[in-house]
Amino acid sequence: MPSQEIKKEKTSSLRSIKGIIISDKMQKTVVVEVTTLKKHPLYHKYIKTHKHFKADNPNNLYKTGDQVILGAVSKPISHDKRWSIIKKVN
Repeated sequence: MPSQEIKKEKTSSLRSIKGIIISDKMQKTVVVEVTTLKKHPLYHKYIKTHKHFKADNPNNLYKTGDQVILGAVSKPISHDKRWSIIKKVN
């Protein structure tokens, strides 16, 4: 009987962020908006900040409005792309 290898997802050891796809107009690339809350140092009020990341979408599986988890890639895919989509969140 051949030995079966069990592959484990290493999502916890990689840097990952959650965001919403805001554009899928490019081929094999999506733009993901990540929202974070930062506390103002003087007034102690929380401020929403938004940042856009370009992520690899090789088979165009993900569309605008999907909530996804991005994982960091070891080397840049292109000039702007440094992230790839790990999975879709419901």
